[in-house]
Amino acid sequence: MMRFLRRTPPPEAADPAAAPREGLIRKRLTFYGWVQGVGFRWRAREAARAVGATGWVRNESDGSVTMEIQGDEAQIDAVIRALERGSYIRIERFEARSLPVDPKERSFRSEYEF
Repeated sequence: MMRFLRRTPPPEAADPAAAPREGLIRKRLTFYGWVQGVGFRWRAREAARAVGATGWVRNESDGSVTMEIQGDEAQIDAVIRALERGSYIRIERFEARSLPVDPKERSFRSEYEF
């Protein structure tokens, strides 16, 4: 009797969406200025969703806002430009740091904890 072994494909072959696409990057951005209580998180979420970026945004206890965003360079730049155009948002400065891509992330969300 012959036994056939079932080969399990690697995770990226089983789910093509799980494999990071070419040019995908992830950044942690911390924004300082008039960035809380002015619709910053809402605008970030809507802008990220509009361009297809994923990640999250949250207020910090020191008055800053932190965002982790994943997409290509053009998508991330588009979200930052949308934030800079916000009616009441005043970004004095922001810091950026590169992070490893999260291949399982599928959406952009607001977080509400300090």
